[in-house]
Amino acid sequence: MLPSARITVLSFDPLFASHVQLRLHSKGCQVATMTCTDSALGIFYADPPDLLLVDLSRNYEECLGIVSALRSDSFFSAVPIIGLLATGENNTPDWEQCPLDDFLELPLNFNELFSRISLALSRIKRIFDNNPLTRLPGNTSIQLAIEAAIGTATAVCYIDINNFKPYNDAYGFSHGDEVIRMTARIMFNAVRDAGGGFCGHIGGDDFVSIVPLDQAEAVCQTIITHFDMIVLDLFDDETKQRGYYFGTNRKGENENIPLLSLSIGIVPMNMPKLKHAAKVSEVAAELKKLAKESGDSCYVVDNRSS
Repeated sequence: MLPSARITVLSFDPLFASHVQLRLHSKGCQVATMTCTDSALGIFYADPPDLLLVDLSRNYEECLGIVSALRSDSFFSAVPIIGLLATGENNTPDWEQCPLDDFLELPLNFNELFSRISLALSRIKRIFDNNPLTRLPGNTSIQLAIEAAIGTATAVCYIDINNFKPYNDAYGFSHGDEVIRMTARIMFNAVRDAGGGFCGHIGGDDFVSIVPLDQAEAVCQTIITHFDMIVLDLFDDETKQRGYYFGTNRKGENENIPLLSLSIGIVPMNMPKLKHAAKVSEVAAELKKLAKESGDSCYVVDNRSS
């Protein structure tokens, strides 16, 4: 299980971090080390690892702050974190405040470390429903998040990429995958910058975010603005000026295909009619259908009280 695993070692002791890095390299792992917390979260956002080893024997509070920040972020909450603790009966942390997946005491027994890493990666592979392309939570997590949001002052935003299938067919799967990843990052960053919330990937070109109700329209507008701006880079100047490309529609017919855009349905979760997740999905489907009628990127809010 260890070969090719991408592991980050966070420690305030660069010699210790380098030694762990060398030992993990000997097992075929790709290992990065970080010795400064100032930029740690930024590095994670740019290139998230498969597993984090965090040395809690020094600068405990700063390292714990990083652990807590990652755990509160839906994009990184499932990354396994193994803590390395100083030996001693009084060094056991409060697990509610220090949400690790596993821990080892120092000095390290490297055979045990390799086993713990292998087990952590195997466990997350079994239970984690995140989409492998975007790393966002998948359907099980989405349903649980929607159920938890029912009756609260939040909004579930269903996001769909218009004309994605013909684009995927015309430009190839690698370009299609890049559009999916791009959309996921745009959504995730918009939600995070607005104060946080839940982001999920239903599958294909369908996404979900859950944000405070008073932030929903602003978040969706940000997503649309950034998508419409970035998506232009996917087409050449002639196609952009024309506003469409030549492709095949869902019926297999040749057609002038419009450029990619977004349809978003915003479902306020404090409406009495919403009793279960299936009803939320039903309402969102109606809203997305209305949004698609505009032909451009658009969001529609359900303002019906019942």
